[in-house]
Amino acid sequence: MDQQAATDWFSKPGDSVRAMMRRRGITAQQLSETLDGGMTTLRAICDGSMSIDATIARALSNRLGGAESFWLKRQANFDAAIDRAVTVAAATDLEAWISRVPSPNGKKLRANASDRKMRAELRSRLVYFNVSKIEAWERSYGSLIGGTQFRTSQSLQSSEDAVLRWLRRGEMDAELAETGEWSAVNLRDRLDEIRKLIRISKPARFLPPLRKLLAEVGVALVVARAPNGCRASGACRIVSPGKSMILMSFRHRADDQFWFTLFHEIGHLLLHNAAAFVDQDDTSDNNQREAEANHFASACLIPLDRVGELEDLQPNRNSILRFSRSVGVSPGVVVGQLQYRRVIGHNEMNGLKRRWTWDEIALGLV
Repeated sequence: MDQQAATDWFSKPGDSVRAMMRRRGITAQQLSETLDGGMTTLRAICDGSMSIDATIARALSNRLGGAESFWLKRQANFDAAIDRAVTVAAATDLEAWISRVPSPNGKKLRANASDRKMRAELRSRLVYFNVSKIEAWERSYGSLIGGTQFRTSQSLQSSEDAVLRWLRRGEMDAELAETGEWSAVNLRDRLDEIRKLIRISKPARFLPPLRKLLAEVGVALVVARAPNGCRASGACRIVSPGKSMILMSFRHRADDQFWFTLFHEIGHLLLHNAAAFVDQDDTSDNNQREAEANHFASACLIPLDRVGELEDLQPNRNSILRFSRSVGVSPGVVVGQLQYRRVIGHNEMNGLKRRWTWDEIALGLV
């Protein structure tokens, strides 16, 4: 390791927490039950936004092992390492860090900010994105925004900063998820079981089995509400060796949008070697890989041998209800596909779509 690498390298205490969880077979839910603040506290420890104090050190020691002094020392070593990394970043790439890398809180740093505020802002960005060099950030995130895999809408443009903050939040939650080894073959084998869940109306009933099915094949399903300025509906990428992530925003909180986006992201994982994609809810076939993912999602929702019948369907409630029962999906999904294929307008038959509140969605994430 060269001298600069030794100076600006850091590792969060959460890395040790996750390693001990894996070693002892303890899930995030189990560990969170021993912490004041539950899962919120565990997420904050792992993402580096909360320091390990004596109370947390005691809880970690009791549940994961290691002396309380070990966990306190781990935090102290991290604090010292991140201070060194901030000093290096400020001396070498300050302008790039401030202009290119989003602030986790979504706020712009004032031009006349004090040195203390500048260092605090740099620290928050290094810790949030878990990188010490601007080149590493560019490889993981800058290239994503600049590439065709960031699908934009012609009418509704997302803020790049907001999308990246949302994506990183999803990655951190995915790191805590317990999954098997990523397998495209096994994921393809689960498609029929996943599709059966479309008929279930409430997120509290379909999200737990959906997350379990995906976890078995190495896919962490994460739901994260999009911040202001982020119009992404879904994303996928490899988050660590052997683990993929599908990130869902529940944009519009409607069943047709959710299930189409889910199968669209599954399509990317299966068809495009689990490359990173961020997708807004514009479903236009604006490049080959998006067209392929759209076609894959549509074929999962409506069998190809029933498409002709769908396109000839009379656009009324009874016809849609009968057809949805015959193909095994919800009426809302049929309406969404009719709209996608321009058989009906986007303002027609929306009363057949299931819509959920965030409280209803949250019940499926416990």
